[in-house]
Amino acid sequence: MIKKLPQHKTWIELDPRAIRHNVKAIRTLLKPKTELFAVVKSNAYGHGLFDFAKVAGDGVDGFCVDSVIEGSRLRDAGVAKPILALGPTLPHMLEVAAAQDITITISSFDWFSIYLRSKIYPKFEFKFDTGMHRQGFSLEEIPKLIRKITSHKLHVTSQLCGAYTHFASAKDLNYPTYTDEQFKNFLKVKAALTKAGLGKITFHAAASGGVLMDQKYHFDRVRVGIGLYGFFPSKELEIQMHRRISFHPVLSWHTIVTEIKYLKGGDYIGYDLAYRLRVPRKVAIIPIGYWHGLPWTLWQAGEVIVNGEYAKIVGRISMDLTVIDVTDIPCTFGDRVTIIGAQKGKTLSPQDLARAVGTSPYEIITRINSRIKRVLR
Repeated sequence: MIKKLPQHKTWIELDPRAIRHNVKAIRTLLKPKTELFAVVKSNAYGHGLFDFAKVAGDGVDGFCVDSVIEGSRLRDAGVAKPILALGPTLPHMLEVAAAQDITITISSFDWFSIYLRSKIYPKFEFKFDTGMHRQGFSLEEIPKLIRKITSHKLHVTSQLCGAYTHFASAKDLNYPTYTDEQFKNFLKVKAALTKAGLGKITFHAAASGGVLMDQKYHFDRVRVGIGLYGFFPSKELEIQMHRRISFHPVLSWHTIVTEIKYLKGGDYIGYDLAYRLRVPRKVAIIPIGYWHGLPWTLWQAGEVIVNGEYAKIVGRISMDLTVIDVTDIPCTFGDRVTIIGAQKGKTLSPQDLARAVGTSPYEIITRINSRIKRVLR
């Protein structure tokens, strides 16, 4: 008798209890009046924009997205809390931002000129470059920026409602030197804007790392991404902070065994004859591949979990299929396979996958295909 199969060949499970725990854990580090914005850009770091926001919404004060398009989708889903778009906003999206009360980011004079010429004025925040050297006005540009603000008589808080920066290296309590340098630069930004009569806007600088490192970095608001998904932003902070705060991973990723084969020594597996068996082996096929977000290079060092045992990936990962070695693992058609998460005492984390292929755990989770079904369990 063939066992009952799940509705999907592969799926993502989200743990609502973990989301709520992580929100509360971050809150314990904040002053009562400090706002907590959840960073849900890039499909909530692969967790699913709507599913994650639905659960986290009651515990946070607002959301950060990459684009007005992401913000608009949240509005269409019924999210009423403040939304800040961190990335650049193209001119044709200004009207959408205004209509749906989405705050945009302005980070250069080019973008500011586009905004002023548009005659459509959604809420906006300025971003300042205090040392990341990515988006943002430099400190030297502040006098010119203030002159431009005052000459156009922009309404403070109803149009210009915030100013922020981003730390480049807030990942180690023992080495805060560069973060402190950026912090002091942002204090100069705040002082200059306050002197110009713009002190009532919201100031913010800290993401997950800055939140964990020092409360002085928190200002009026913090923007937390990876911490809410259950991970420390660095190994250093995990070692230094794990006794003070705990995070619970939210996401697990699963699939099923769809075929089992018994192969002979000398048989090749997968494309380009890149993997050859030396001895007879039992292998299983799982219906996911690099299209789903499984890194192609994982075939050289990757594992999954089958019935509580680690199974090595063998042969090159295909677009939609992957082969695993289950010679010593009792398994049958339809058995559950875990790519990320826990199963019968064994675990695989995004960090494990990232180490195996030499990348960042952020990349591992954000590249999980957005079309894979997310399920709240």
